[in-house]
Amino acid sequence: MSSTDNTESKPAAEATESKPVASASVFSMFGGGAKKEKKEDEDRGDVSGSAKAQREAAAAAKGDDDEEPPESEDVHFEPVHKLTEKIKTVTHEESESEVFNMRCKMFKFTQDAEGKGEWKERGTGPLRLLKHKENGKVRLVMRRDKTLKVCANHYITPDMTIAPMSTSDRAWLWNVGADVSEGEPEAITVSVRVANAENAQLFKEAWLKAQKENEILFAQAAQDDESKEVASQSEAEEKKEGQPAASS
Repeated sequence: MSSTDNTESKPAAEATESKPVASASVFSMFGGGAKKEKKEDEDRGDVSGSAKAQREAAAAAKGDDDEEPPESEDVHFEPVHKLTEKIKTVTHEESESEVFNMRCKMFKFTQDAEGKGEWKERGTGPLRLLKHKENGKVRLVMRRDKTLKVCANHYITPDMTIAPMSTSDRAWLWNVGADVSEGEPEAITVSVRVANAENAQLFKEAWLKAQKENEILFAQAAQDDESKEVASQSEAEEKKEGQPAASS
């Protein structure tokens, strides 16, 4: 390299070194510092505002979470009406005791205007035999599930006959002369279906036992009624004979 080139490069380097360098304060006066802070925030992933503002908001939120909610006052309201008496449900079974209970499904035989007959479901629920505590008579009562509506209510009288259904070994049918489940006495034909053949046999035995007991009680009641009627007639005749004959 020639001496002339060395001479020319040396002044250039000196000129570069002698050039004044702007201080940080000068950049801050013209917004240089803000740009640097923004760049640092972007490098850290802070794109929704300054890092300082975000830290302050996070600290405030944490403080709110740490505060315990105020305790609610214990407010008490006195009832307008006080129920002092319990309402007693009357089932008309208070004077009877249960001697048999079995869950089953009951059907009723119906006929249309053309004489075509079919079995219609009467209800599903517990079928019970209730024995009166005073006269000892047994009646059959069945209520539907949930609604407890009566779907069978009659005495098992001596003239009734229980027979198996030809289509099932766990079902029985019989004719009722006066069922009062609908209010007025009604002659109907009903059938019941139980869970299995064993239950069907137990039901038949309980049914026949109730019929036998009722047969004795019904016969005694009939005799008592007849005796009362005879006594009443005799008393009426005696009163008639004791009256003086009318004068002519």
